[in-house]
Amino acid sequence: MPRSVNSVAKRARRKKVLKQAKGYFGRRKNVWTVAKNAVDKAMLYAYRDRKTKKRNFRSLWITRINAGARLHGMSYSQFMGKVKVANIDLNRKVLADLAMNHPDAFKAVVNKVK
Repeated sequence: MPRSVNSVAKRARRKKVLKQAKGYFGRRKNVWTVAKNAVDKAMLYAYRDRKTKKRNFRSLWITRINAGARLHGMSYSQFMGKVKVANIDLNRKVLADLAMNHPDAFKAVVNKVK
């Protein structure tokens, strides 16, 4: 009795991975075993770096707020502490945008918390 194998599903799985490997260099794009490893690694990097991106942006926002606050004679920690006490509900992303692109508006926020 011959062994029953599901070649249709097997081919579909392989086609899916090879489609994800489109654009890779050398055998990574067309050899199943190499492409599978490359795609697995790429997915791991993508998952990890979606978390890292959030970290990097928060760090960038803090740097920009700090630079803006220091122009008005305050450190970042002093400024953020006073923002919380004054019940100003602006997150770091918005404050960083104000500090960089709208200095007059940021100055108004600084004057409000002083």
